[in-house]
Amino acid sequence: MTYTDPAAPETDPPAVDFPQRKPGVPFPPPDYADYRDRKGLVLSQLSDGKRVWLVTRHEDVRAVLTSPSISSNPEHKGFPNVGNLGVPKQDQIPGWFVGMDSPEHDRFRKALIPEFTVRRVRAMKPAIERTVDAQLDAMLAAGNTADLVADFALPIPSLVISALLGVPPADREFFESRTRVLVSLRSSTDDDRMAAAKDLLRYINRLVEIKQKWGGDDLITRLLATGAIAPHEMSGVLMLLLIAGHETTANNIALGVVTLLANPQWIGDDRAVEETLRFHSVADLVSLRVAVQDVEIAGQLIKAGEGIVPLVAAANHDENAFECPHAFDPSRSARHHVAFGYGVHQCLGQNLVRIEMEVAYRKLFERIPNLELAVPTDGLDIKYDGVLYGLNELPVRW
Repeated sequence: MTYTDPAAPETDPPAVDFPQRKPGVPFPPPDYADYRDRKGLVLSQLSDGKRVWLVTRHEDVRAVLTSPSISSNPEHKGFPNVGNLGVPKQDQIPGWFVGMDSPEHDRFRKALIPEFTVRRVRAMKPAIERTVDAQLDAMLAAGNTADLVADFALPIPSLVISALLGVPPADREFFESRTRVLVSLRSSTDDDRMAAAKDLLRYINRLVEIKQKWGGDDLITRLLATGAIAPHEMSGVLMLLLIAGHETTANNIALGVVTLLANPQWIGDDRAVEETLRFHSVADLVSLRVAVQDVEIAGQLIKAGEGIVPLVAAANHDENAFECPHAFDPSRSARHHVAFGYGVHQCLGQNLVRIEMEVAYRKLFERIPNLELAVPTDGLDIKYDGVLYGLNELPVRW
């Protein structure tokens, strides 16, 4: 007979497969609902053999993202690696503050917050409208078909951020082309992305030098004037703004168009923006964390050095936070979603993203009211190889 010590600690539960997007499996995957129903947290295993805790309930995701015992710094031992984000490592570029914790992180965020207030972003709306109109002009001039990802959703955020940074109009096509390579995991190689990143860094560094001598009405000039961010840190800050706001916005625009075409009663209703952000949760796997000291979440002890993966899409489809979460319903109040993260690392550019999406939807359906998909919805080319959820292509016609 085997003796079991009643005081001995319980062993961890068996690890589940790490959730990956797969052809034929809807997103968010049904497993998320099963994980939310389980007690505590769910143990999983990454492809590199590391074990991580999956966090799926809305309240628990918020708890993880605000806990001082949990870090977003990828240099800590045990930090999870879930795939290629197409971004540089933190130690490669000064000012890459997304992986910093307080108080280091707070210095950068405090300097940037005034640039992304609702008031500041609303003042940018006419320029965003001109950018969207220009893309639509080009699409309409080219015929009656388009790839809405390549021809519309991807260029808009890049062109908007380049204008915000003060990139001269003559350089914006170069800026947009390099950015597109940097975030295209399928159509560009690691060498392509590295070359594009170097091109952008060289350009940004030169632009900062120019703004130091001849300032303008742009974000770089204003940041330099504050003195809060050193010139040598500007390249990392600006690259982060560029990358963080590019593919996520593009994915939301494209997926939102598909959803609105399937639910045309919501076309023209600005509330569709917030619901699209919640409903699609494109940054499901972005808010990675590691415990830096023992901490309890949902009754589960997470030991220092253990990785944590808050599943944003699972939290945004939690029945305890949103009624009928799998239904697309812009009439709901969805502002408490975590599509932009939560806590001190919540997306700085969220107000800008909302305006870009609102203008993109309104202009697109006003100017092309007979827009339709050129392929069945079950034939859409979904991204399975990247961290972000989205579409590789979106063929449309009118």
